[in-house]
Amino acid sequence: MNAKATMEEFEALLNESFEIETPREGSVVRGRVIAVENGQAIIDVGYKMEGRVDLKEFAGPGEEPSVSVGDEVEVYLRAVENARGEAVLSREMARREAAWDRLEKAYAAGERVEGAIFGRVKGGFTVDLGGAVAFLPGSQVDVRPVRDAGPLMGLKQPFQILKMDRRRGNIVVSRRAILEESRAAERAEVIARLKEGDVVEGVVKN
Repeated sequence: MNAKATMEEFEALLNESFEIETPREGSVVRGRVIAVENGQAIIDVGYKMEGRVDLKEFAGPGEEPSVSVGDEVEVYLRAVENARGEAVLSREMARREAAWDRLEKAYAAGERVEGAIFGRVKGGFTVDLGGAVAFLPGSQVDVRPVRDAGPLMGLKQPFQILKMDRRRGNIVVSRRAILEESRAAERAEVIARLKEGDVVEGVVKN
């Protein structure tokens, strides 16, 4: 009787240990790249679990994949095991989760964020914010209408988040707000330097 009770206690402790140590599905875990083959990176996330991630998930829009054997990376654990006995991992989803955490803090603090315009969509453009994709309305690109946005594509630059909804996966940003803020600061600086009686040059616009 005592032996049976002891065995049951041991099994309970063992199960509890596994529950504590094994990462939960739907969480971000840290792993190490142990091989790169056939367009995929094989990642060991510990707990006797390995999974494969397509190399394209290690690249931003318009960039080449950057990953090597020995690299430590964060991945999203979609499932502990698939039909082949491998963990189902996603680097892209891990980057997105980290990006949303960072962007929500910046939005709450009213801080600028860095991104790059990488695509055109109806009504505006798509912007990569380092793991999360935002929408840039055409009216928010510049203080004046932009006929050719080509020179702005792929260029790292600051944006202001106008609104975001994590549940729906929506982020709207503005480049125009940054430009208007810079212009206002420059205008205030010029006005502060002017003194009564100063002669200045100007341009008639209308």
